[in-house]
Amino acid sequence: MTKADLADKLYEKIGLPKKEAAVIVETLFESMKSILSEGESIKITGFGTFLVRKKSARRGRNPKTGTELEIEQRKVVTFKPSLQFKDVVEKV
Repeated sequence: MTKADLADKLYEKIGLPKKEAAVIVETLFESMKSILSEGESIKITGFGTFLVRKKSARRGRNPKTGTELEIEQRKVVTFKPSLQFKDVVEKV
C-alpha cells in the first residue's frame, strides 16, 4: 500500500477531496518522521508504538567475502504492535 492508496481510503471512507486526503497523509508521515528523528516515541492507542532504539557497535562479517568488520553504533526505529492490532492480524 502506498501513500496514494491511503489517501484514496480516506476519500472513500470520509469523503474528503483527494487532494486534501493526500495532504493529510503526507502531513502525518512528515510529523512522525520529525518526532522519531528527535528520539521520541509515538504511541497510537489500539495500533502500536514506534520506538527509537540505539544499537551498540559490534563486530560483523561481510557474508560475501567473509571479512570481519566493525559495525558502528546507530539508531533504528522499531514497531511494537498493540494487543488489539495483533488480534486483528491473527484473525485474517
